[in-house]
Amino acid sequence: VQLQASGGGLVQPGGSLRLSCAASGNIVSINVMGWYRQTPGKQRELVAIISNVGSTNYADSVKGRVTISRDSAKNTVYLQMNSLKPEDTAVYYCNAILTLDRRLGAKGYWGQGTLVTVSS
Repeated sequence: VQLQASGGGLVQPGGSLRLSCAASGNIVSINVMGWYRQTPGKQRELVAIISNVGSTNYADSVKGRVTISRDSAKNTVYLQMNSLKPEDTAVYYCNAILTLDRRLGAKGYWGQGTLVTVSS
């Protein structure tokens, strides 16, 4: 299975970015997809997750500025980030909890990171 993330880049404070992450492979089902972020010297932290029925959860630090959505037909999750702040600068990682083999159950997988830099 592969999780291909894209959409990172340099943006000025107050600007917007949209991240995308597409899961590919012999996927039976995807339970949860989400985004995490990490800065040097810090642990990876949750940004937002979305379940297969559309339930969402956001970190307090991004509530009201970030929207997570999902296209189940495309196995793709999106993260729309608005009103970006310098403290949002981080490497953003896509995560999916999915099933490749029903006998083995669901497991978590990570995509490669995409760098988001918020700076003037």
